Amino acid sequence: MLIRVSPQHPIKPSEITPESVHADRRQFLARMGLAGAGLALAGCSEAKPPQPSVSAAAGPEAALPALDVKKKTEMAGNEKLTPYDDVTHYNNYYEFGTDKADPARNAGTLRTRPWTVAIDGECEAPGQFDLDTLIKPHALEERIYRLRCVEAWSMVIPWVGFPLADLLKRFKPNSRAKFVQFYSLADAAQMPMIKRGVLPYPYREGLRIDEAMHPLAFMVVGLYGKVLPNQNGAPIRLMTPWKYGFKSAKSIVRIRFTETQPETTWNAIGAAEYGFYGNVNPEVDHPRWSQASERRLGELFRKPTLPFNGYPEVAPLYAGMDLRRYY
Repeated sequence: MLIRVSPQHPIKPSEITPESVHADRRQFLARMGLAGAGLALAGCSEAKPPQPSVSAAAGPEAALPALDVKKKTEMAGNEKLTPYDDVTHYNNYYEFGTDKADPARNAGTLRTRPWTVAIDGECEAPGQFDLDTLIKPHALEERIYRLRCVEAWSMVIPWVGFPLADLLKRFKPNSRAKFVQFYSLADAAQMPMIKRGVLPYPYREGLRIDEAMHPLAFMVVGLYGKVLPNQNGAPIRLMTPWKYGFKSAKSIVRIRFTETQPETTWNAIGAAEYGFYGNVNPEVDHPRWSQASERRLGELFRKPTLPFNGYPEVAPLYAGMDLRRYY
């Protein structure tokens, strides 16, 4: 008798990264009608020799330092947490590979200290800051948030960090600051997959400033009470739980206040598939699959996708907007 064994992550082919992304960036852009668009950008940091950090994926997960969490908040409807192993071994992080298992295998080359973040643009107190200096004034919180990927899979994760608004206010954005742009590290020495040019690097994301100041927007430095693993965006990443995962920039090295809507990576190369807002909306399908339901990683059956990923408190941010047009 033959017994069919389900895979550890039962995700349908329609829910995973397109094969063309795995093969070649030029083919990927051509499929979107964007080949030759000249979108490649210079990296935002100088190349440095690889050196494993304390949060290297290659080391034992138990070796990651614990964080001093002052407050814990359940913000996912008491749903079952996604197992730590799934959270840290099923990732989108193309700088370390396009297969979901690649980041955990390859991100040990990322050095997370020293780490500098530049804050500039339309603000009164710009500058370059050591990451630990930025984190130190904040009491770390644990917030259990849902993460919904545009590929129709999802997780429930206990993130550790602090409100994004608390960080941004320290740099005194001026009256012209209408948006906030985030840049990820792009260093080919530490991130060898950058050389394949699957995306135009550095990875960029952006929010309207009222979105960035919303209490749910969160700067993440850990998960499950420990330092953030490299493959999950160490040492600091963004989390906006009402938006699809591609909005949450990883390994942030620059935050820029802008007067006009900034360019973002996925919107620049495929606006028909990845809108600037990226709000979770079950009524707006991706051109190649439905967004009406999702599969929680580690679970067998699909469940309905919730508007704004189950965070209705953000709805006033979009009052009067056509959420099919501004997707």
